[in-house]
Amino acid sequence: MKKKISILLVAMMSIFIIAGCNTGGGEVSVGIVLPTKDEPRWVQDEARFKAALEDSDYTTEILFSQGSSAKEKENVETLLNKGIDVLIIAPHDGAAAGSAVEAAKKDGVTVISYDRLITDTDAVDYYVTFDSIAVGAAQGQYLIDNAEGSGVPLYLYAGAASDNNAFLFFEGAWSVLQPKIADGTFVIANSSEAEALKDKATLTRDELGKILGQVTTNWDPNEAKNKAQTNLTAAGADLKGDVAILAPNDGTARSIADVFASDGAVTSYLVSGQDAELASIQYIIDGKQSMTVFKDVRTLVQDAMGMAVDILDGKTPETTGSYNNGSIDVPAKQTDVIVVNQDNVKAELIDSGYYEASEFTGLD
Repeated sequence: MKKKISILLVAMMSIFIIAGCNTGGGEVSVGIVLPTKDEPRWVQDEARFKAALEDSDYTTEILFSQGSSAKEKENVETLLNKGIDVLIIAPHDGAAAGSAVEAAKKDGVTVISYDRLITDTDAVDYYVTFDSIAVGAAQGQYLIDNAEGSGVPLYLYAGAASDNNAFLFFEGAWSVLQPKIADGTFVIANSSEAEALKDKATLTRDELGKILGQVTTNWDPNEAKNKAQTNLTAAGADLKGDVAILAPNDGTARSIADVFASDGAVTSYLVSGQDAELASIQYIIDGKQSMTVFKDVRTLVQDAMGMAVDILDGKTPETTGSYNNGSIDVPAKQTDVIVVNQDNVKAELIDSGYYEASEFTGLD
């Protein structure tokens, strides 16, 4: 009898151990890899991704690559080992992420490139994005609409050359700025490569790369600050006064704005941005930053998670266009962008519930 009880106990323990292996840590439905925790934008995305699946039977796990392609690949492998069916990834480096997503595709996982396009691989199923060319065009158009007179010094800055979006943002800005550079409204102040190409309306990828090589900030506010200081030190009086600044995002815009504000020979500046970061909204209210391109990540997250749930439910996700990544045309879902300045900051960001009025000072 004792022997039978012992066998029964061993059998029951085995069942519990097996059950524990199947549920301990749990299988994950959707794996999400974001580029860094050091930018407010991605921390906001993390919170919204978590909220998006709260009322769902599906589970998610979010990992950060901290600016390392090696860490990014390791994160993807970790999620694959947890049995994910869908991978959402915002790559640190669009080209370097190829090997990570190829491993996912090999495992039969559907890959969604999020916000930034993964390039030079056919292992990408979908792309969820803001219209990056429209973002750059909005930044450039704001400078055009608000600059006065002609011969306005134009300082150009860009994101990281490893990020395909940086090319798209700059391409969009160049498409509207170039005619105004060619007709003398703006004078390029800090890029000999851009100056050499000022009469060319459409730039090749290599030509864009040459300009980015001179004006990249690598999305790093400190690098942006140092570059702005170097540019202003080298600039003569004719390249100061009232100036226009194409800054690629809010983090770099604030750093660049601080440098230009501290130069006594700069009488006024227009400076673009994007992401509607809380600190930059305060800068806009205070008149230190001119505008930001508001990309409502609530919508982008909803689009990405909606696509993931469609895939998990066996449905074909809705797309609105496609982007060539150098290897294939990737079906894409595009989200609209909004220009925010002092005039509409309350309507777009407070009244919409994106931020609370109490988070700012000086807001009318």
